[in-house]
Amino acid sequence: MPRLKYGSILRVFVILGLLCLWVQIMLSASSVSMDKDGEELMNYNDTSEQVLALVPPELHKYLTVHHKNISVNATDRTAPKNTSDIRRAIELINEAQTIYNEDIFGPVQNDTIIIAIQVHTRLTYLRHLIVSLAQAKDIDRTLLVFSHDYYDEEINSLVRSIDFTKVMQIFYPYSIQAHPNEFPGMDPNDCPRDAKLEQALKLKCNNALHPDLHGHYREAKYTQTKHHWWWKANRIFNQLQSTAGHTGMVVFLEEDHYVAEDFIHMLHLLRATADKTCPQCEILCLGTYLKTYQYHSNTDKVEITPWHSSMHNMGMVFNKTVWNNIMELEQQFCAYDDYNWDYSLLHLSQNRPGREKFKVILCKGPRVFHIGECGIHHKKSNCNASTVISKVQKLLQNAKKYMFPSRIIATITAGGAKHNKKLTKGNGGWGDIRDQGLCTNMTKIGRQYRKYIYYA
Repeated sequence: MPRLKYGSILRVFVILGLLCLWVQIMLSASSVSMDKDGEELMNYNDTSEQVLALVPPELHKYLTVHHKNISVNATDRTAPKNTSDIRRAIELINEAQTIYNEDIFGPVQNDTIIIAIQVHTRLTYLRHLIVSLAQAKDIDRTLLVFSHDYYDEEINSLVRSIDFTKVMQIFYPYSIQAHPNEFPGMDPNDCPRDAKLEQALKLKCNNALHPDLHGHYREAKYTQTKHHWWWKANRIFNQLQSTAGHTGMVVFLEEDHYVAEDFIHMLHLLRATADKTCPQCEILCLGTYLKTYQYHSNTDKVEITPWHSSMHNMGMVFNKTVWNNIMELEQQFCAYDDYNWDYSLLHLSQNRPGREKFKVILCKGPRVFHIGECGIHHKKSNCNASTVISKVQKLLQNAKKYMFPSRIIATITAGGAKHNKKLTKGNGGWGDIRDQGLCTNMTKIGRQYRKYIYYA
């Protein structure tokens, strides 16, 4: 009897051990899958009924998912499979500079508000951004410029289905997708990220002499975002025919942002207040990173303060005059060893010869929200976009009576310690002189990209 009891207990422990092992394997597989497709998995969650209930029925068309074109891996979605086909498609679209719906809403004027949206592959978030834009007052007077670093027919179809304002698509031509096995993508002979200098020299890999300040070698998926942002701004301000004489405001959004219906109204109030109270305010900001929102007390309040990258990079707005000031210091932006465009801009701001740092005037009650739960910097295990989107929808619904203030009240602050802390060094990821050279090359209008190869 004791022997039987011992055997039963042993079997229980064995079963429990096998169960724990199975759970560990499944979690590990899930983690690997998230590392591989983290910024994509949320694309295949159906929009919840809770979210749809707060979207006008006529806008449901932007949330329609065509399952026949969907696979788990974004790189398998409907798109030209051949790299040369992708490059050619991108080239043709960029050359054409087509503005959709111009026949309905009229041509782009020099003071037309341009809304520049940086798009990667997070289709679900993009759908909801479009829905939020569709509900914004006076959106029909704007030009939406969607700037892509991934060519995808499903994304293209969604963008071209927009019927509430003028739309243009531009494609970052030096993307990883268009250069999968060569710089600016990952060349097979590029140094491994964590290789030591001595090892890299022995390997004679392309960039052996140029690790970043932390001793790491470039990763294309991180450098691409800064390149794309810089190319997009250059393209809009300096290279498009429709914006050659543009003097108006350009709003910078990303695919995982969500706007309030009065964001354009607030933009005009910010501009008027800056002109009157803070002519040195070069940047307007519609979004702030807050954990709680108090619209009953903050909807008509704005703050004037030193611009800081991590606080004021969402819903940033500036015009060509400010861009020209940035361009004067493009070497500082392009040479700074930081793969983040916003920290590179902060470095530039803090080192302007004979000039103060950028000043920003921002909404204390934000009109732009971040709904992204997954992506390069966010890898949560549950990437269901509906949860966050629903929270933002309800927040804006509850704040509706406080929207569209007739005037705003500005407060001037010196900023906290974080605002005024001098950057001593960047975050790295940008030590490769090929990245620095490509960045600089983008500012040369009419100049063609040339391949940079450096051997140790």
